[in-house]
Amino acid sequence: MHRGALRPLYQLARENRNDQTHAERVLWGYLKTKPLGFKFRRQHPYSTYILDFYCHSLKLAIEVDGYIHHLEEIRINDEQRQNFLKNDGLTVLRFSNEEILKEQPRVIEKIAGYLKAKNQPNEREA
Repeated sequence: MHRGALRPLYQLARENRNDQTHAERVLWGYLKTKPLGFKFRRQHPYSTYILDFYCHSLKLAIEVDGYIHHLEEIRINDEQRQNFLKNDGLTVLRFSNEEILKEQPRVIEKIAGYLKAKNQPNEREA
């Protein structure tokens, strides 16, 4: 489930949970309700990464990107991280802080649409 995450990463994840951004708190307000019965974890260690939000049953990571993610070095790191997660069988949905704060209904609708698609009987059996 944690794909070999080491102990120091768990401590950092705990610190991150105690120091969420406003956008992360807003999105967590929705995800902690277990939409459509899917359980999400926040600041979840996975390999050498900490995923902002993670649903183990769907292998779904939801990432919240602040302004720093516009920097070239961070953007390249994000691409490498996303490729690693994708190659490991995870789906990654990314949203910017601005999207979450200014377009919350659209963000929730996009997540809910993904969850509904995965909640279909033929998807669950696959």
